[in-house]
Amino acid sequence: MSDLKDPRVLFAAERTLLAWNRTSLSLIAFGFIVERAGLLMEAIAPDSVHAAQVALTFWVGIFFIALGCFASAFSARQYSIVLRTLKPVEFPPGYAARWGLGVNSIIAVLGLFLIIILVIGYMH
Repeated sequence: MSDLKDPRVLFAAERTLLAWNRTSLSLIAFGFIVERAGLLMEAIAPDSVHAAQVALTFWVGIFFIALGCFASAFSARQYSIVLRTLKPVEFPPGYAARWGLGVNSIIAVLGLFLIIILVIGYMH
């Protein structure tokens, strides 16, 4: 709990949330690239790629996407906890402090949708 009565506490928490936002988006993007790497290897050299390699790149990519979703959801939760500890004087008038919370939550949900879409496509 903050006793500073200073909006800089809110902004520091928001910067931390945004850093986790960038991290989670990077993990999701990296996971998608890794997931697609197996398909690229098949397209470039179909005779030298084993099915296990394609499956491994798929599941490793899915793991990175899931890790990005978790990071986004968990950081949103942590930020929400910090917001509850702040006093009204620490919020600038008219400032929408929950906007970042919503964005991180949406990223987590969209990442889960991406996992579902990729797994469904992989199973067919």
